[in-house]
This record gives sequence, C-alpha cells and structure tokens, in this order.
Amino acid sequence: MPRPLASLVEESLAEAHPRTFWLDTSVPGHDAPEAAPPLGGESAADLAVVGGGYAGLWTALLAKERDPGRDVVLIEARTCGWAASGRNGGFCSSSITHGFGNGAERWPEEIADLERMGRENLDGIEEAVRRYGIDCEFERTGEMAVATEYWQLEELEREAAELEELGYAPEVLTASQVRAEVDSPTYVGGMIDRSACAMVHPAKLAWGLREACLRLGVRIHEHSPVRTIEPVRGGLRLASDGGAVTARRTAWAAGAFPGPLRRLKHFVAPVYDYALMTEPLTAEQKAAIGWKGRHGIGDSANLFHYYRLTADDRILWGGYDVVYHYGGRIRPEHDQRPETFRRLAEHFFTTFPQLEGVRFGHSWGGVIDTCSRFCAFFGSAYQGRLAYTAGYTGLGVGATRFGAQVMLDRLEGADTERTRSAMVRERPIPFPPEPARYAGIALTLRATAAADRDRGRRNLWLRTLDRLGMGFNS
Repeated sequence: MPRPLASLVEESLAEAHPRTFWLDTSVPGHDAPEAAPPLGGESAADLAVVGGGYAGLWTALLAKERDPGRDVVLIEARTCGWAASGRNGGFCSSSITHGFGNGAERWPEEIADLERMGRENLDGIEEAVRRYGIDCEFERTGEMAVATEYWQLEELEREAAELEELGYAPEVLTASQVRAEVDSPTYVGGMIDRSACAMVHPAKLAWGLREACLRLGVRIHEHSPVRTIEPVRGGLRLASDGGAVTARRTAWAAGAFPGPLRRLKHFVAPVYDYALMTEPLTAEQKAAIGWKGRHGIGDSANLFHYYRLTADDRILWGGYDVVYHYGGRIRPEHDQRPETFRRLAEHFFTTFPQLEGVRFGHSWGGVIDTCSRFCAFFGSAYQGRLAYTAGYTGLGVGATRFGAQVMLDRLEGADTERTRSAMVRERPIPFPPEPARYAGIALTLRATAAADRDRGRRNLWLRTLDRLGMGFNS
C-alpha cells in the first residue's frame, strides 16, 4: 500500500543540507579556488569588468582573446560564481531569448537570426571549454520538454513545426516515446532537441572560466563590492571599500545586484528560485524510472519544473515557485524556504512515484535577475564608457557569453550583427515602483497558476500584459 505523500516528503527532506550542492566543497571533486585578493590602493586598466558570474567572466576572457595586450581587471563583490552562476540547474541552452517561444513572439522578423546566433554561441562555449580544458562536466545531450497536459503537447507541436521551418530537427514524442526516455505516469507527450542544450556543472564552469581568465592575464579582485562610479579624466573610477580602479571602459555584469548603477533598478526585479538535489541514485532506482540518456528535462506548464542527472547520477529538481520580496530585498535568509522545498518534494514524488524512499541531500535557493521581457537586455551609460547587460531570467548559462560579446562590441564601437538586432537595441518596459511592483508580480503569479489549471487559458490580466509586451513567460 503506498505511503502517504506527506510522510514521504518529510522523510526525504529530513537530512537535506541547507546549502548549494554545486558550491558545497565537502562534496568530493568540488575544489573551489582560493579567493583572489581584494582591490587595494589606486590602479588603472583598459577595461574593468564588474561581476564575477558568467557574464563578467566571459567578458574578461573574450576581451583578452580579442586583444591580448588589453589590460583587463575583473572586480567581484564576493567570489566568482557564488551567486546565480553557481546555483542554477546547469542547463546551458542555445537560446538567447529565454526560449524559442518568447523570442518568436517578441521578434518574429529576426527569430531565425537569433536562433542561429544562439546555436553558434553554444558551439563557441563548447569549443572554449575544450580549448581551455575546463572540467565542468560539459555534455551536449540536448533537452526534452515534457507535456503533462494535452494543451501543453499542442503548444509543443506548434513550436516544433516552427523550428522545422527554420531548418532544425526537434522530435515530437508520443507518451510512450517520452516514457521510453524517462518513465513518469504524468507524461502525455513531449519534444526533444538533441543539440540545442548542454548540461554542465555550474560552479565548475565558473571556476574554469576564472582560471582561464587568470592564465590570459586578467587581474581578478574578489571581496571587492563597487560602491561608487565616478567619471574622471581617463575613464571611470570604480571605488570599493579598500581601493579603486580607473578604467577607460567598463563592462557592468552584476546581474541582480545593480549597486550604484541605479538605472538598472527600474528594469530588474530580483526573484528567488529554489532547487533540491537527491543523493546519488542506485542502479535499481535509476532503472525504475528508465532514465537512459543524460538530457535535461523541463515540463511545459507556465510554472514549470526543470530537472537533470548529475555526473554521479543525482537528480536535481528545481523550479515552480517564483518568489519576489517586497522592495526587491535580497537577503541570505531567503536562500532557504521550507514551504517551497516541501512543495518541490511533493511534485517530485508525484512525477516519480517509483522513487519512494529517495532522500534529498541538498536544498537551496538563489536570486535571479528578471526583467519584463524575460531575456537579457543591454545598454550604455557615461557617454558610452560603460556597457551593461542584465535580465537573463534564469537562462543565462549560455546566453551570458552572447551578452559579453554585445558589451564588448558596444565598448569598441563595433557595428555587428549582434548590435544591429532589435533584441539588443530595444529595452524592456520598466517595472512600476513599489507597492505597485510587488502587487503586480503577485497578481501575475496567481493568474499564471490559474492559467495552468485552466488548459493554459490566460485571463484578462495576463492578456493585458501580453498586449503591453510584459507577458509572463517563466
């Protein structure tokens, strides 16, 4: 007789460590680098990069590749990869528009070019990982979108047809075909693209990019939050607690942390996402769900789950809840949310009832920089001496490399296919101030959950947001 779900959930979470699995140095093979010294005294550079996540690390690396003689300094408030870049699911997608559907809806005239540039970008990531010998468990396995309701399958079939028109080859799967890939009684069909996504170990990718930057001569300063930006002769002076650097050009890649670049606060809303990681599956447990490949999986609801196998056959299970705190507050205590972990565990065992008895070893959360168009946006400040990017909305593992190239193009005054695209030239609609921002986000999340319960039908509020170009796309 099946055990009560509540009992399964409590037992599965009883020994979960409240820390990010990828960043947990007690896990064998998780060898974080020693922190670089903080910024001290006065110094100068050709290019300053603010932010040690993927966007900043790619910017510093590509800047040195473009011009090995360029003096590049990277400044990070904590340690490289500690925020979103070290806490995500490890889905390195080719999409630079937060999914084909989001891009096709917003930029239908250029979606073919955006898809092509995104796939070229993923090729570039794969090549860089190989060339620099970055041991980040990179596996170009693809991603499978599963439908748990028939209305979701209809949307996947439409998307597959549109991708085929662009020359790609996604496979639409019946329920039995999906369950032959991974077996869940909740699946009614799906779609798989076997080349448009890679799985990575997020922290190892960040640490590997950091090491590659150092090998090329990038100067890195950690534990150095930038407090002020001041225009001075020779560029911009970026001051931290213990020192400052004056740079001719600055690339701002701080994600959900706008710091003194106040204009970003109007466009970025920091929201929290949460994940669980199981203990390694036994051979019998893995066989029970028949997970033969190593592709990532996402279900197709608006409030969705993402999940994948790690190199040692743990299951990462994340997503669904999106939590915004009033005023955009970012606090360490928000990294843990027991009610969300219980909800995620319930959904896990509903999806895989065969895994009764599996325990979760880690539970964590992290902040995501989202914007009203749900994919990266770009801009300049200080008469073009500073370029910025933000708003990746959780799909930045791959897209940040594209964003790094855009920032460098702009700082160099280069006219490229990237900088000419409407996606790069346009900015998202700003969020309203509080309390309207908090109320609007809460109302949108409730309406989105209601749409999932009603065959995807969007109510008046969601249709209004769609018309304004702010339609929620998780």
